[in-house]
Amino acid sequence: MADPNMSDFYRRVDRIQKARAKGYGFEAPGTLGRSYYYRPRAERRGILGPLVFLLLAVFLIKGIMISQIGRADYDARVTKLMAGEGVERVGGWLMQADPMSQMVADKVGPHLPVMR
Repeated sequence: MADPNMSDFYRRVDRIQKARAKGYGFEAPGTLGRSYYYRPRAERRGILGPLVFLLLAVFLIKGIMISQIGRADYDARVTKLMAGEGVERVGGWLMQADPMSQMVADKVGPHLPVMR
């Protein structure tokens, strides 16, 4: 029959070995050792943040393009893309002027130099 004290002892030794493998050393009670400064990294990253950033970047770029070349020229270029085939149609659909891009063009346009 196994001694319960020995199993407890081996569990404690295993815990200490894992801590030493992480870089912990002896820490006296009441002192700030390495474990105080150690913060485990978050291993899982969310997709929502980068997705929102990408959408905002697309709206910003479209708004700047609308303000630089003008709404009529921009719509003509998008119409030309929509008349194409394959990927050009997808690009035309993505680059259509939307209310958000128009709002960005109205807000950012006056602050940018005109390059027509």
